[in-house]
Amino acid sequence: MRKILLILGVMLFCTAAYAGQDLRFIYINGSNVNDEKMYKWWTKSVKEFHPVLKKKIEKDKKIKKWVFKDEDFRVEKEPVLFYWGDKSKADLDFVHEALLTSKNLSSFLAFKFRDVLTKFLHDAIWVQKAHNMRPILNELNRIVKDEYAQGRQSVLFGYSAGTFITFQYMLNKIRYIDLIELAKIYSKDEAALKFIEENPRQKTCLNALEESGLAVVSADDKLVFFKDKQHFKESYNRLDETTELVCAPTNSIKGVINFASPLVLFYSDITDPKVELSHYNKYLLKYIFENDMFTLNINYREDPLGFPAVKNTTYKQLEAKTGVNINSPEGMVYENSGVWSGRSFAFAHTSYYSARKIFPRALRKNLINGYRLQYDEKYKAKELKNKENL
Repeated sequence: MRKILLILGVMLFCTAAYAGQDLRFIYINGSNVNDEKMYKWWTKSVKEFHPVLKKKIEKDKKIKKWVFKDEDFRVEKEPVLFYWGDKSKADLDFVHEALLTSKNLSSFLAFKFRDVLTKFLHDAIWVQKAHNMRPILNELNRIVKDEYAQGRQSVLFGYSAGTFITFQYMLNKIRYIDLIELAKIYSKDEAALKFIEENPRQKTCLNALEESGLAVVSADDKLVFFKDKQHFKESYNRLDETTELVCAPTNSIKGVINFASPLVLFYSDITDPKVELSHYNKYLLKYIFENDMFTLNINYREDPLGFPAVKNTTYKQLEAKTGVNINSPEGMVYENSGVWSGRSFAFAHTSYYSARKIFPRALRKNLINGYRLQYDEKYKAKELKNKENL
């Protein structure tokens, strides 16, 4: 009995002694991971890569200082492999069948080009469509909410077309929308604005506005609110309940790391002022900085599909550019698409997981530099001066 009590006492002491942050890494696959061969390649690659990255990050004192504000943290041993390649397979099989009918009607080179193009682009195009993307986001959100319920924050790793999912997840599931601020900017209905101010709700996400029945996102990417007053009030009154149901919990996401990313190529209207939804990006960025989150986009310079996502700026520069006020910032947004991989042009895109020295080292360095650009005054002054000299 004494031994049992002693063991329980030690366990309780260890639990009490560790009061840091627990993290779950969630890896999201890219295009062309539909068949068994590619699925096995991806899962094997991630499982071999994750322990190396976990060790690299957990032992790094600068990561602890800059990313976790000197708090202890722990990366879970088992990663989550979020696989969505099977969902696009039926449509891809249809395309392959159609492709085969042209095999004897065109030149061999033309056929092979179509075949390669299909393998690399089909999933990227498929997952962009809203009716395909939404179930994937909901499934990912269930995992994030489950991790949060167990006391863990999630870090999302988007590989290749998987970056489309991390981007849409942040845009649609993070609670960065303040209804009062939104109504002041976009609403011309004084009565509706007064009702919202007199009945404040917690911050919400884009999906909750749709699911509650308050608004819909139109085909031209505009957020359209329903004008019927009774319908609006009923939907608004259940907004907090809907927010809890469909949005990511506050502080459930520690950060997002995108790599081998063609995001800008496929979402080139991400900053187009003519597209209304692009205006919400600035509120998302404000949320990231104010809620101690990070986003890092990292690509090999030899990767033909690795596109720069953002221009590195300080949060002060971001405030001046967007017109939003960032209060008590702690997070960061950073980009580096110039990492040397030591791989050829043909193999760079698929070598991130296999480069188990180069990529973790680059990830660690750029994660730290992203925070230093914001909060290390000497480093910031040096980087800004270098930019002026370019």
